[in-house]
Amino acid sequence: MGIVVSMLLIAVGAVMRFAVTVKGHGFNVHTTGVILIVIGIIGAIMSIVYWASWGGFGHNGVGRRTTVISTQQPTATVVSSQGPVADGGRSVANGERPVVGQREVQ
Repeated sequence: MGIVVSMLLIAVGAVMRFAVTVKGHGFNVHTTGVILIVIGIIGAIMSIVYWASWGGFGHNGVGRRTTVISTQQPTATVVSSQGPVADGGRSVANGERPVVGQREVQ
């Protein structure tokens, strides 16, 4: 039961409890209205608790961040017209990452 259905049950129950003045035998409209109000309140509380535990799309206005930690060494292959780029005997890609494996690209 969602929050909309809960509010609808509360509204219908309030109308049956406070606005209807019909008296009948075997069926009390006022008691039915009170029952609908109580069910609507319980449903609204359950819906609010469920959605509050979910967390929504952000956390207090701050977006969620994911940090990925890898234990593997990065690999890169540098291809140029002169062959692999070397820096002091060590091959590097863009001056930042060491090249672990080299291969010729055709």
